[in-house]
Amino acid sequence: MISFAALLGVAAVALGMVLTPGPNMMYLVSRSITQGRRAGVVSLGGVAIGFLVYLTAANLGLSVIFVHVPEAYVVVKLAGAGYLGWLAVKTLRPGGTSVFAPGELPVDSGRRLFTMGLLTNLLNPKAAIMYLSLIPQFVRPGAGNVMVQGFVLGGVQIAVSLAVNLAIISAAGTIAVFLARRPGWLRMQRYVMGTVLGALALRLATDRARPA
Repeated sequence: MISFAALLGVAAVALGMVLTPGPNMMYLVSRSITQGRRAGVVSLGGVAIGFLVYLTAANLGLSVIFVHVPEAYVVVKLAGAGYLGWLAVKTLRPGGTSVFAPGELPVDSGRRLFTMGLLTNLLNPKAAIMYLSLIPQFVRPGAGNVMVQGFVLGGVQIAVSLAVNLAIISAAGTIAVFLARRPGWLRMQRYVMGTVLGALALRLATDRARPA
């Protein structure tokens, strides 16, 4: 039986990771503000499927590909770092906008919103790290079937991520209005977010860690 400590540990790690600015948060917030909460929820559906893909792959042992073919892991890592870097440049460049600043974007169909949410998460290195390195640390062979433990603990992570992201989607519009009335705060938020994204991109691109 999975211990309460393991469940709590995974929930705490998942909470820390979902609250760290990254591709998922940026995409969900931008879509929620520009196209409404429904668009944010549809996009979150794609993100959730991305989590399930990683979770299933890890529990079926497919993550061994990353171990034995490190080039594959490097490709995913650099793709994620490049995406974070692009978001940082887009945010910090002259005339850049905050993720919370309303802007004119083409209205995407539900199918495209879902697909973009899925791709954003599949290229999110935090998701790969979660299932390849962090969750296995809470699995105990003596606590029952290892695969079942993996799916249960992964389910906890997905539940935490979806709950937090739903809250962010719901609050995105309110936050945008608050910042729009305070231009100084909006600029500060943009610089902080851009700097954090740039630092994450640099750290990810230079990280030499490999899945074990």
